[in-house]
Amino acid sequence: MNKQFFVFLFFLFLSAVFWLIITLNDTYEQELKVPVRIVNIPKNVVLTSAAVDTVKATVRDKGWMFLSYLYGEKKYEVKLNYKNYDRGNGGGMTSASELKRLVEQTLESTSKVTAIKPERLEFFYNNGERKRVPVQWTGRVIPEQLYFISQVAYKPDSVDVYAPKEKLDSIRYVYSEPLNYVGFHDTLTVSCRLAHDTDVKVMPEHVSISFFTDVLTEESISVPIQCINLPKGKVLRTFPAKVKVNFVAGAAQIRTLNPEEFVVVADYAEIMEKPSEKCNLYLNTVPQGISRAKLSSKQVDYLIEEEEGN
Repeated sequence: MNKQFFVFLFFLFLSAVFWLIITLNDTYEQELKVPVRIVNIPKNVVLTSAAVDTVKATVRDKGWMFLSYLYGEKKYEVKLNYKNYDRGNGGGMTSASELKRLVEQTLESTSKVTAIKPERLEFFYNNGERKRVPVQWTGRVIPEQLYFISQVAYKPDSVDVYAPKEKLDSIRYVYSEPLNYVGFHDTLTVSCRLAHDTDVKVMPEHVSISFFTDVLTEESISVPIQCINLPKGKVLRTFPAKVKVNFVAGAAQIRTLNPEEFVVVADYAEIMEKPSEKCNLYLNTVPQGISRAKLSSKQVDYLIEEEEGN
């Protein structure tokens, strides 16, 4: 029984080997990923697009060759000579036929490329022009009800941008890829990629953004009333001299608020143009971070007097 079993295993192994030889000798089409690298770049040139890319080539060859491509030690890579494909206007490009020829040259002589994606490769560069611009987040970031975003911190808060000069002049901010976070109440820190055009290079390409939250609280504060457009020698007295401003803010900010950060005014020119028993009040200035600010009273009694000594 043991001898028959080993004889069976031998012939099973032998048939498997013959089957593998016949199978690998057939012709197949397989998609291969071929790295592409730009070489011989001048020292004063900075690539603003990716220096290394990959093309997907559909290749026809024997199964043996695909075994070598997939598991062999030899690395197949297309090298684009910068000088051969530079168009001289901040970019370079290979044609579809040229790219296909370069990929076939990189592979073994028996391999035939039947299709390639993308059909051509483009690269962009500048001569080292750059500027540092601040980072801004975009998207939908909403904390839980009764909370609000009190502060946003970026690390780093600015990045270096390389781009063609005409585009570089128009860039004021670099924005994050759209964020989507809803329903948090503790500090939220995310690492995200920065969005930019293909002919723009950003260093670094990732930033860390922290969203600090605070509890929303309704509060009010008494603010002195000021007068604008008041001629010399005149005094405007309001009754009362202060008015309450109702607002919503974070608990931490409320503890440090000063009434002088709010500006409430009455307009002398308006009073003279439309005399009335009461004058209108306007909330001219509100500190950053304050929301839903409004006056408890929009009109007050007033009295216009001559300044003493006149």
